[in-house]
Amino acid sequence: MVPDSYQNNQQQSRVMRFFKQAKVGTFLHQSNIHKEKGLTALVLVQFIFSLVLQGKNLYRTLESDRLPDAPEKDAVYDLMKRSTYNWRKFLVLVSAHLIETYLRPLTNRDGVLIVDDSSYDRNRSKAVELLARVKDHTTGAYFKGFRMLTLGWSDGTTFLPLAFSLLSSRNVKNRFQEVNPNIDKRTVGYRRRQEALQKGTETLFTLLDDINPVKLGAKTLLFDSWFAYPSIIKRVVTQYPLDVVCMIKRSSKIHYTYEGESYTVNQLYQKVRKKRGRAKILASILVGLGSDEDGREVQARIIFVRDRDRSKKWLAILTTNLDHTEEDAARIYGKRWAIECFFKVTKSHLRLAKEFQCRSYDALTAHTSIVFLRYMMLAVSSREGEDPRTIGQLFFMCCDEVEDLRFSEALLMILDVLGSMLAEEHLLTDEQIQPFLDRLFDHLPDFLRKPLLS
Repeated sequence: MVPDSYQNNQQQSRVMRFFKQAKVGTFLHQSNIHKEKGLTALVLVQFIFSLVLQGKNLYRTLESDRLPDAPEKDAVYDLMKRSTYNWRKFLVLVSAHLIETYLRPLTNRDGVLIVDDSSYDRNRSKAVELLARVKDHTTGAYFKGFRMLTLGWSDGTTFLPLAFSLLSSRNVKNRFQEVNPNIDKRTVGYRRRQEALQKGTETLFTLLDDINPVKLGAKTLLFDSWFAYPSIIKRVVTQYPLDVVCMIKRSSKIHYTYEGESYTVNQLYQKVRKKRGRAKILASILVGLGSDEDGREVQARIIFVRDRDRSKKWLAILTTNLDHTEEDAARIYGKRWAIECFFKVTKSHLRLAKEFQCRSYDALTAHTSIVFLRYMMLAVSSREGEDPRTIGQLFFMCCDEVEDLRFSEALLMILDVLGSMLAEEHLLTDEQIQPFLDRLFDHLPDFLRKPLLS
């Protein structure tokens, strides 16, 4: 028979379950993201969230009449372009809730915070607010767009994004567009624009100020050599309840204190005795980073490890937790790779910076927040069932689920129309119609019945 619980099953789709699990509606309201009239912010966010799972483009979907229930274009763009909406607060609330409620109970391992930046390409754009010529520090090439500075949490198994900032260029000559002069300077959107013009190292501390490491169970901050300056490391450990584990630069301009003298990393490497043979850990040395506000020296340990890609080369890892063994520091730093995987998935599968073309900086922030929310759903789904599939495989499975729901809806609509026509033409009585539809459903091929019964 035709299952009467279809609507209930549809509401329990993976997307709907995640929105309830993550309390998306509650946190949207707490972040001042709400509509005065028309469709609610929750409905609009869910609509945008689901587009990528349906393989649809936002612009073409809004222009098309194939989805009669799709919201009006003005409603969607109004949601995206509001400068009063606090999308960062929303992301922090959702991720903190998922970490505290669902992820931390699964393990007794301490979490870590990871910060890194990645390219946010808009090479074909011209009029995007604060669009700039930005350098990709990985390749050394320049591109049009932003640097996406991202702070995330990981326990070594699951990564969740916490906050981000789309950084423009501090150099006016490198900016193609400036801040929209009509933006109210009292709004959170204006503050985000000011952040975009700061140095990335300063914005790092703004992101840290917006989270609570203790509630997240995070005791260590990880980053690569781009942020690894003694002044930044010292500021993190003195102002936040965090240790730092990072890769450090082999630069002649960066110095550490050892036995009262100032040395570069290369000079320190020459002073230590290395382990013989093919040991992965070559040596370590205790250094100073400078004095804190009370005049006490902030100490750290530098660990020299063999470069696995170039066995005759070495890398230097720094930890401010002197209780870490050399192996502990190397193992903990390895968790930083989770954010690289996150960047790859958001760009390859979740349509980061590609789904729609909008010129407002607020719209870029809103859309990136929704992309990060998509990743959270995949990450939590993977972890809950200890699913062996990759995040990418889960993404395609979610696409299939959404496609099954759309197919089921169409098939049920056909059966409903058939029943109405039988009644209108008086071909069957009301008592005969439902048994007839039940028999018709029972005779459908399995591939047609299965989506309705799942």
